[in-house]
Amino acid sequence: MNNNRKLLFFDIDGTLLTAYPWSIPESTRKALEAARKNGHLLFVNSGRTYAMISPMVKELGFDGYVCGCGSQIYMNNELLFSSSNPNPLCREVIETLRQCRISAFFERPDKILYDGSSKTLPKAIQNLKAEVSVEDLSLYEEETWNTFTFDKFLAFPDKDSDTETFRRFVDEHFSCFIHDDAAWEITQKNYSKATGIQFLADRLGASPEDTFAFGDSTNDLPMLEYAGISIAMGQSDPMILPHCTYQTTSIDEDGIANAMKHFHLI
Repeated sequence: MNNNRKLLFFDIDGTLLTAYPWSIPESTRKALEAARKNGHLLFVNSGRTYAMISPMVKELGFDGYVCGCGSQIYMNNELLFSSSNPNPLCREVIETLRQCRISAFFERPDKILYDGSSKTLPKAIQNLKAEVSVEDLSLYEEETWNTFTFDKFLAFPDKDSDTETFRRFVDEHFSCFIHDDAAWEITQKNYSKATGIQFLADRLGASPEDTFAFGDSTNDLPMLEYAGISIAMGQSDPMILPHCTYQTTSIDEDGIANAMKHFHLI
């Protein structure tokens, strides 16, 4: 690998994309283009599965994608790695959510699943229907019910939910990140944004010292702790700051561009 070439990994929400209605600052577009011209390789590293990555992000021309918190890895339009939860565990998740009175949606690389028999449905499902293929798993016939899988899921407990029982179940089988909006992001235990970086660094013959990670929330912690240089956005969750090399300005104040200039990437 070229000694001057670095691998740059970017979270999406709050790092590349502003809050809803999503947009990408022009300074970010220009900084990414300049970094690419300087020979660096650029990757998305997101909790989103591939189906949920906005076209405006894909149009930026990334070299690859670490999706679903490390459960799928793509480079140059080729799927290099994929891991899904086994069907028996997926069915147990659905049954446990129903028993604990918790709504959720379930992320696959190609679509989003939801449980139409749930007491309440996440409001996000209505928004997602306009952007990605969405499927009601409560309508599955037996053959599909016994074969479907998903890679990760978001759960939305409320005051009527049995969160104690559900948390015990989650901690036994998964990793869990709780976001400010009370969404629980639940991912596979053996994979993370960090394992995604490690996979690509190994494949490209790069050392961890050659990797940069940009993020803003707690589900970015694995990659921020693993990367050689870790950059927190200006509006980041305070919990991640002790684990970062540097805090840049916010996404709306040229955060990506300022960080790249600071580290002489552009």
